[in-house]
Amino acid sequence: MNMKLQLRTAVAVTCMALAMAAAPVRAAEVQMVTGEQWTQSSDAVKKAYLVGLANMVQVQTAYQGANPPTDAQSFMPRLAKGMQGQTLDGVRENLDRWYAANPTKLKRPVLDIIWFEMAVPGLKK
Repeated sequence: MNMKLQLRTAVAVTCMALAMAAAPVRAAEVQMVTGEQWTQSSDAVKKAYLVGLANMVQVQTAYQGANPPTDAQSFMPRLAKGMQGQTLDGVRENLDRWYAANPTKLKRPVLDIIWFEMAVPGLKK
């Protein structure tokens, strides 16, 4: 229970810090989280990032309802597919493995890996 409280606190603090830091930034200036940041982050920060992604997918899916967009219209369906059937720890471990196996591709964004690599059948381990 104490670990759960600590994780919630870490997620809340991370989300607030990101929200405050991103508030004055225009959308065109927002940087993507790449393998460089991913591999240097703690497991708690990685999980907080994935919690944010999962929440974004859930909100978007609920908003779209019975009319989900196609892959050509939005990256959400494919992002959801990349995370589907996995725990957040499972997604984190898959991303850790992917970046460890591809150290020359650390500039690729985390979203790109989930979207292109993990959503393709057969790549999940």
